[in-house]
Amino acid sequence: MEKRKYGFETLQLRAGQEIDPVSKATAVPIYQSTAYVFEDMQYGADLFALKKPGNIYTRITNTTNDVFEKRMAALEGGVAAVSTASGQSAVFLSVTNICGPGDNIVTSPFLYGGTFTMFEITLRDMGIEVRFAGSDRCEDLEKLIDSRTKAVYLEILGNPAFNVPDFEPIIEMAHRKGVCVMVDNTFGCGGYLFRPLDWGADVSIHSATKWICGHGTALGGVVVDGGKFDWTPEKYPLLAAPSESYHGLVYKEVFGNAAFAGRVRVDGLRNIGAAASPFNSFLMLQGLETLSLRAERCCSNALAIAEFLDRHPAVESVSYTGLPDNPYHGLAKKYLRHGFGAVLTFRVKGGFEAAAALVGRLDLILHVGSVGDSKSLIVHPASTTHSQLGAEEQIAAGVYPDLLRLSVGTESVDDLIADLEQALGR
Repeated sequence: MEKRKYGFETLQLRAGQEIDPVSKATAVPIYQSTAYVFEDMQYGADLFALKKPGNIYTRITNTTNDVFEKRMAALEGGVAAVSTASGQSAVFLSVTNICGPGDNIVTSPFLYGGTFTMFEITLRDMGIEVRFAGSDRCEDLEKLIDSRTKAVYLEILGNPAFNVPDFEPIIEMAHRKGVCVMVDNTFGCGGYLFRPLDWGADVSIHSATKWICGHGTALGGVVVDGGKFDWTPEKYPLLAAPSESYHGLVYKEVFGNAAFAGRVRVDGLRNIGAAASPFNSFLMLQGLETLSLRAERCCSNALAIAEFLDRHPAVESVSYTGLPDNPYHGLAKKYLRHGFGAVLTFRVKGGFEAAAALVGRLDLILHVGSVGDSKSLIVHPASTTHSQLGAEEQIAAGVYPDLLRLSVGTESVDDLIADLEQALGR
């Protein structure tokens, strides 16, 4: 009899875990250990040479992290996943996994501020060029691709412009040119709202700190390998040509269709050290158990708040893909399931001073530079998350002096609207 294919809500609770035969514990244990005992000298040598699977050191693998990784791979429909210390490290390890000096990636201007700065400065200083298209349109991205382009990099919902790229033609175009596609799916809520691999993307990246954890208690990231891209040695020598790190070993031969994830782990984590804490992975697993419930509530609250703000006379404009007049509403309906996202932005009449006054008058909504919490959070991107961008770069990214970003939580939507109403109306 064929084994039943479980739904998302079941996988978020059970995927990747086998009940311990001794303790019979229902919860995943926290293996808070740095290192692991080798059976004998040959076994240790085989582990280090990648001839056998197994634990060496938590910087590379850990049993608690392994459950979280397998669960995320199942939720995203990937072949393997690698947990990292943060979302930033997940992005960095993904790009440097295939790029070296002289290589480039192509992206849109609609990026999280931390990613933008990493791309514009940190990667540049390493000799990796990031080419920013003028928009997220397929034709604008295609113009920038050349023989040294290793990836097209997109976000499911640009932060804070909340644009939705038309993934289908972009992915088809990139693959036609032999280029992989990476998607930051953080705002896709762990795969509940969007699964980029289903649309042909090759790598899905998350800041697990956000909706996956969901409670503002732990930093973490995760890289999910789709397992379908053909990493050729001519185009992707870091994956498909002999590696200096392992005496000429070829990752594609060792890890097969999970070569991308394999190299992130045994080269990136080993050499850079941005490993996830087992305790943090335990907290991520706790968050995953209620992910679909929280995401659904956050999205429904966000839609109600967007509709309220859209009608309010003190609000200049609202950017939320769930509003029918939003320019990305059609693409959001095409790609997103279960809701239109849990974050919105709005511009306040009266400019920066009015926006600052509103934030100062809020009682329930917290003034915090993050998203994805069960609590509602508000921030002024121009002076915080995107402050490292120049004035023109901010405008190109959809950041204005009077713009506020609201990450909507699971509170009573009536209480949230009342808090906004009193702050807008005083």
